[in-house]
Amino acid sequence: MDTQPLHLVTGALGYTGKAITEQLLERSIRVRTLTNSPDRQNPFGDQLDIRQMDFDDHAALVDAFAGVSVFYNTYWVRFNHKGFNFEQGIANSKKLFAAAKEAGVEKIVHVSILHADQADDLGYYKGKHELEDAIKGLGVPYALVRPGAMFGRNDILINNIAWTLRRLPIFGTFGDGSYRMRPIHVEDMSSLMIEQGQAAGSATVDAVGPESYTYKEFVELIGSIVGISKPIVSVPPIVGYWVSKLVNLMVQDVVITREEIDGLMRGLLDSDQPATGTVKLSEYIEEHKHTLGKRYANEIKRRTDRLSSYDKI
Repeated sequence: MDTQPLHLVTGALGYTGKAITEQLLERSIRVRTLTNSPDRQNPFGDQLDIRQMDFDDHAALVDAFAGVSVFYNTYWVRFNHKGFNFEQGIANSKKLFAAAKEAGVEKIVHVSILHADQADDLGYYKGKHELEDAIKGLGVPYALVRPGAMFGRNDILINNIAWTLRRLPIFGTFGDGSYRMRPIHVEDMSSLMIEQGQAAGSATVDAVGPESYTYKEFVELIGSIVGISKPIVSVPPIVGYWVSKLVNLMVQDVVITREEIDGLMRGLLDSDQPATGTVKLSEYIEEHKHTLGKRYANEIKRRTDRLSSYDKI
């Protein structure tokens, strides 16, 4: 009989879930995943127990949680799309929570968002707020881990800003770009989630890195380290949004949404809490300056291509 603990991670072949899985396996913890992409390239081999995520089969979901002590939930959608939307994301997440509780999971560690309870007029934040309340009402110990923005291997945010700087003649910030943000490295985020999974009781924790930047400083930092000198100009948010719509046509993706622009400009990606990560954004960019932005990272293709690894999409 295997005495090693068993944890379940949603999306272990994706972004945050992959980093969590790597760290759990390094700690000799068995890992099971629920995924919509069971045939995606699997770097873990038979160390990873892969289960199909079928939200219409409650019994199968409960069975997937059998023997699991900690559940790390990374499942969510970034924007509404013809193939996925916030309403489905909320309903499906609640099905996962119910199955986990029924199976006797001892703790749920959930990826939320900074200030999840302060922007119910924005669909992304409203959904995250509703899920936080749902978890709190389960009667199961929990940790709500709240990042604002993440960076690291196969990230979209840093890479695609570098991609834009490499290709467009100018870069526009929404308004004056004075709103702040504190991105956290995905490895730090994963370590924090595992730490919270092992802690007693329930908690809500801001996941923020050691460096703070205004958005304009953030873009300037990327450009200066990557070695791209382009004018960074202030534009009205609506103009920036419509320019992004044109870029959408070029890359067949959603570069940024109006709600994301609104949340960014409100400072919702910032926090005054102590740093929970140690990896510096500036050092990460320096380490990867020769590859950042060389190819575009496509969010929609990551959702629709169920076979390729993220570094190929």
